[in-house]
Amino acid sequence: MRGIRRRLAVMVSAVLLAAVATACSSEPDGGLPPWHNGILTIGTGPTNGVFNQIGVGYADVVNRHLPGYEALAPPTNGAGENLQRLARGDVDIAFTFADVAADAAAGRGAFAGKPVRLRALARVWNSYTHLVVRADAHISSVKGLQGLRVATGPKGSGTEEVALRVLTAAGLSPDRDLNRTSASLSQMATMMRDDALDAMFYTAGLPTVGITALFGQAPGKFTLVSLADVLPALDKAHPNIYTAGTIPKATYGLDRGVATVAVPNLIVVGEDMPIDLANKLTELLFTYRSELAAVHPEGGNIDKAIAPQTDPLPLHTGAELFYAAG
Repeated sequence: MRGIRRRLAVMVSAVLLAAVATACSSEPDGGLPPWHNGILTIGTGPTNGVFNQIGVGYADVVNRHLPGYEALAPPTNGAGENLQRLARGDVDIAFTFADVAADAAAGRGAFAGKPVRLRALARVWNSYTHLVVRADAHISSVKGLQGLRVATGPKGSGTEEVALRVLTAAGLSPDRDLNRTSASLSQMATMMRDDALDAMFYTAGLPTVGITALFGQAPGKFTLVSLADVLPALDKAHPNIYTAGTIPKATYGLDRGVATVAVPNLIVVGEDMPIDLANKLTELLFTYRSELAAVHPEGGNIDKAIAPQTDPLPLHTGAELFYAAG
């Protein structure tokens, strides 16, 4: 809710500004074209991941319900790459993790010295870190990965960032203590099936299609490892980002639920997006939430009560006006 109370005091002025500043108009007005000539590109994720599924659904909502605009939702490597693309102007809207967004806004990590001027439209669902292992490897903790063949997700992705932090929190050096590789979700799944990997990390909403397929194609061959023991060290190193989560046993047909690490997901834009366009894009998330839920169950977890809680990023003014209006 950061900033909403403060903004309420100047709400009238902000609305007036949005109404009269034609430079901030997203609709054609007096012959002016819509922002970016009406093309909005959404940074999503791998084709068999939740970001891509809901991102494609969101693009469809925009195309049908936002006159003057066409939305595109190409697959990407996910959270980290999406923000790099947003910084370059290759995408206009990005699905991302709160931890990656924090680094991008502060200009640290992969964004060292190059902070990205981000604003949030909404906090949406959580992503859960899956540590998938071969059942016959008898791995019961992150520590047990030492010396093994481990994939940490697509290079530069949010999944990779979480995986490296989890490994470090467990006292392992990702590049000294493991035989580590970076790969896409589909590549990791293939390598797991071919016994070319002992374990793989992937962080996403539930269920993740690629992981559902992996478990379904080889029942009993793979399982998930709990990450509960690394959360205290992870939280100490990266405060107020990660929380405890559980992957229910029914999600992938396992015999028990698995404790893991969860990270909030955000939908973000550049601070230069016009106020009324950001306002409308935020409104569409809630007006057509049932359509997003039909694409993937996590779409139904977009909750207006928590959506404005986008720390570490401030809300875009257009989104802030939407939530303040009730």
